[in-house]
Amino acid sequence: HIALLGRALTSPEKEGHRIARHLADYMLVWAGGGGDDLAKSPHLARIANSVYRHMCPNDPTCRRFGFTQQGQPSEAMAASLLYRLHSHGKPGVEADKNRFREVYRSKYGKVRIYKILSVSKQSKEWVADPANRICDAPGSWYCKGQYPPALQKVLAEKKDFTQLEDFNAKKDADSDYQKKYFENLNDPSKASKMAEMNDILEKQKEKEKQKEGSPKTFRADPAIIAQLQNKWEDGEVTTQLWQLIANDDIDSLKGMIKQNPYVVFVRSGDGRGPLWWAYEHKRQRMINMFKRLGLSETDKDVNGIMPIDLID
Repeated sequence: HIALLGRALTSPEKEGHRIARHLADYMLVWAGGGGDDLAKSPHLARIANSVYRHMCPNDPTCRRFGFTQQGQPSEAMAASLLYRLHSHGKPGVEADKNRFREVYRSKYGKVRIYKILSVSKQSKEWVADPANRICDAPGSWYCKGQYPPALQKVLAEKKDFTQLEDFNAKKDADSDYQKKYFENLNDPSKASKMAEMNDILEKQKEKEKQKEGSPKTFRADPAIIAQLQNKWEDGEVTTQLWQLIANDDIDSLKGMIKQNPYVVFVRSGDGRGPLWWAYEHKRQRMINMFKRLGLSETDKDVNGIMPIDLID
């Protein structure tokens, strides 16, 4: 339940409203600075992402959701439902008047209450129907609530978080998520840089949406290339690329590039990228493909070595 509330609050305003309209009539926001709801919201985003993994793709600690070093909200935070309600009325910030209406504000603005507009009458009636309650015995006062059917599509996207201390749980791919989560907590600087890189890649993936064509027809944006090539970081993307090249898995590599052609421009911590690795492993077909995509044989790594220098 906390993860669902976290998702509603830290999602973009429109998406958050789509969830909230099936849960409540009003929303109370603790504002006014200090340890208010906005200050706690990065933790809410992490809780939401632990169950709804698309919230912060490849970023278990949700570094993309929070405040910048200048104290400004990140793009994800500024778009969130919680930020819109918390900061409604400040310069450049307005809650959607078609979805929320402020009905109360305390003297110093520390408490703000909003009426949720377009609340689902069908969901309210379903929840209020005693037949939809799960009681431990007929006529009992102890009855577990259920979410209305309208939220089942949202709930179907969840992946229940498994505690590390649960020794009875089977080990699966979720252990990788937990490993990355604690790695990011232990090295927040690296996590922030990786989150920024992943954010760039995700934006371009959405922007391009190349439903047809192949990497051969890709026209790269020089500004995006510069952003990626100036971030030398080891991470999931660089590791996956290296493995595909080392294993000569060109079909999987093409699939990865088709999803997001900009991945070929990432650089690892030593300044090397896909073209270096292709030359190193003598993958001529990959070399030709990378060159068509615009990778240069004369770029240099941290030691001044160019991809073309790796030719035997």
